Amino acid sequence: MKTIVICSGGLDSVSLAHMVAEEHQLTRLVSFDYGQRHRKELDYAAAAAERLGVPHDIIDMRGIGAALSGSALTDDIDVPDGHYEEETMKVTVVPNRNAIMLAIAYGIAAANGDDAVATAVHGGDHFIYPDCRPAFTEAFDAMQRAALDGYADVRLYTPFVHRTKGDIVTAGAKHSTPFAETWSCYKGGDKHCGRCGTCVERREAFHLAGVEDPTDYADPDFWKAAIAGKDGA
Repeated sequence: MKTIVICSGGLDSVSLAHMVAEEHQLTRLVSFDYGQRHRKELDYAAAAAERLGVPHDIIDMRGIGAALSGSALTDDIDVPDGHYEEETMKVTVVPNRNAIMLAIAYGIAAANGDDAVATAVHGGDHFIYPDCRPAFTEAFDAMQRAALDGYADVRLYTPFVHRTKGDIVTAGAKHSTPFAETWSCYKGGDKHCGRCGTCVERREAFHLAGVEDPTDYADPDFWKAAIAGKDGA
């Protein structure tokens, strides 16, 4: 299955890229610059493409991203600390982001004769991000099949949509993903902050998977308090 992977440079999408490279035929990585708080993650996506020996497309969506205002990922709004499931993490939603990215990726796949578009949405995203939920991915795939009917047959590949981030770490380890060469932190400092929702989720995922976390965190122990607070809520 000739597959392109939407790759942010984060743990999930880089693990997916390594998995696809071993289990299918990885043809390219596609990343998006939508005016996010920092572009650091895109450097990790580029490194993954070079490591896996495939082309890397960076799609400039900054003009579109500027209109998708109100998110801590695109505006001058503080990124909250704490567990991903907390209500405050909704400020990290960029409305319709995945739908826009997927539509572009499907076009690229159709133009290049690919069979599938892979994205690393997972079960932990469902609470906050509506365009990561199974109902969305299934409906979007059906819509795209209609949009490309008679021109191309491209499917959506979402192997983690019913799985946890811990499961992604397990899969990534199985496929020799260099976890230290991925970037998750929303704050984009010299090292992972260890406090934002995605850092806490990342650290928890390694813990649950029983895999050593090679990430250098500015606050390596905050996740324990954040998890305790979630469990005690």
